[in-house]
Amino acid sequence: MILLRPDCLVFETSAGLNIPCAAEDVSIELMAESLDSFDKEMIRGAAAAVLHYFKEEMGRTSVSLSEFSLALEQALANLGLKIKLNPPAPGCPSIAEADLLRLAFQSGKGCELFFFGSLREELRRKLHQEPKVLRFRGLRVCVKQLTGAKRWCGRCESLSDQIVDFLRTCLSAEAGGATCALVVS
Repeated sequence: MILLRPDCLVFETSAGLNIPCAAEDVSIELMAESLDSFDKEMIRGAAAAVLHYFKEEMGRTSVSLSEFSLALEQALANLGLKIKLNPPAPGCPSIAEADLLRLAFQSGKGCELFFFGSLREELRRKLHQEPKVLRFRGLRVCVKQLTGAKRWCGRCESLSDQIVDFLRTCLSAEAGGATCALVVS
């Protein structure tokens, strides 16, 4: 495995490609049309903050372009700049993904109540991207992490069903009439 430069992330494109790139370069590309009207140092600072968020706070080295652009929009909004970044290429289905295992690790073993709260917040964050497909991956390993089980058992099956039902309920409550497919794998 190749070690990334400290200012880089692996960006997942909607076409399924993984491209290592500096966060600042991606920020400049996303803001190409409106770059002249903003202070470049402010853009660099916002890009560095988003990079820090994903790498240090979330412990991730790989993000989708839509996740990065949403986080950059929020960082710029916190600086008083309201801009909408370039959307993904037309014709590409908008897919927002979330990692259930990451949420389970953040919640801790046996802390299902914390997990369900985090899960609802993650669903809300992903819905802000207005995806056509909302995918939650890692259900099986997530359930085993939460239950502390080494092998799949009846309690695992029950918790798995609860998570899927919870996601369906939250999606119908939070989507606000928007059409979005839910995939849990």
